[in-house]
Amino acid sequence: MTKKIGLTTTVPVEILYAAGMVPVDLNNIFIAGDAPGKAVDSAEQAGFPRNVCGWIKGLYTTLLESNDIREVVAVTQGDCSNTHALMETWQLAGVRVYPFAFPYDRDYDLLKLQMEKLISAFGTDWEQVHRWKRRLDQVRKKAWQIDQMTWELGTISGEKNHLALVGCSDFNGDPDQYERYLDDMIDDAKGSANGASPNAEAVRIGYIGVPPITTDLYAYIESMGGQVVFNEVQRQFAMPFHVDDVVEQYRMYTYPYSIFERLRDIEAEVRRRNIQGIIHYTQSFCFRQIEDIIIRKQLPVPVLTLEGDRPGPLDARSRMRVDAFLDMLQE
Repeated sequence: MTKKIGLTTTVPVEILYAAGMVPVDLNNIFIAGDAPGKAVDSAEQAGFPRNVCGWIKGLYTTLLESNDIREVVAVTQGDCSNTHALMETWQLAGVRVYPFAFPYDRDYDLLKLQMEKLISAFGTDWEQVHRWKRRLDQVRKKAWQIDQMTWELGTISGEKNHLALVGCSDFNGDPDQYERYLDDMIDDAKGSANGASPNAEAVRIGYIGVPPITTDLYAYIESMGGQVVFNEVQRQFAMPFHVDDVVEQYRMYTYPYSIFERLRDIEAEVRRRNIQGIIHYTQSFCFRQIEDIIIRKQLPVPVLTLEGDRPGPLDARSRMRVDAFLDMLQE
């Protein structure tokens, strides 16, 4: 049986496939599970403080309740600082943890060294890693096409765009099957398009920040006359870069680095996609909430900041704020 290995966020997944492993993004199986709220409750019952990110608590429970994942690659730099303590709680439970760090200054040599450490730990080599990069890039191109169909044609919703892109963190453990999933989404959109063009009446919204822990944000935005045409971090999971060097690919990947690297990408997409307003999603108790100060000063369009805490639908206050934001942009 092929060994599964958990991920706390996107890492150089080519290495894991090259080693014959099945990567599993714990975030995806946590939020798509039958009872993500209970996963958070279980972590709090185990002793996790109330003022710790809901994603961290969900990851903790998701891995420990898994029957076939006993190893995990955890990102110690470039994601969440709480991951350090999360790793230790997993180690206490007998889980083997492999640390991975994205260098803050995007240093090529340091990033390559981190990748070499993973390659050595999993017993593979650069040749196999590059072979898998070429294979996964074929799948990623389908995700890029879906993204283009979202903002240029308006034939794929913001939520479907989110699902297609966010799954590129691990390709659901099966790149072949994931490619078929993307192909089906593309074919369905083409079949229903019939020459359709973007809805001229919809407010063009960009979504930035980590994927939401709330379950109905996209549906609510679109029900109120908005159209999400940009999912920032999810798009980065699909590595939207035409580059052959796998190290350079993960150096260009903006999420783990400075907010200013992300802002350059966001500003370019705001112009390219004709975005009228930005919804910046922040997770409760996350250090990235502080970055909202910089985002508001730098972006050339209005910004609505929404905070999420636990899995579930948008609360009434957030709905009212989304309503007011869309009304303001429509006027």
